[in-house]
Amino acid sequence: MTAQLPPEPICVRVNEAARMIGVGRTKFYELIAAGEVETVKLGKATRITTASLHDLVRRQRGA
Repeated sequence: MTAQLPPEPICVRVNEAARMIGVGRTKFYELIAAGEVETVKLGKATRITTASLHDLVRRQRGA
C-alpha cells in the first residue's frame, strides 16, 4: 500500500510562509513590500501563495 502525502497548500499565513523559507516576520514583510512574494487578501486575512515562495527561492539560487 502506498501512502499518499497531503497536497501542498496553495496559500499559507505570513508566519508560516516566513518559517517555510527560514526568515523572521520583519524580513518577510520587507519581502512583501519589495514585491518579492505574491500576497492574496481573503477578507482581512493576508495569505502568501506557495508558488511565489518557490519562485523567490529559485530567483535567489540564480542570483
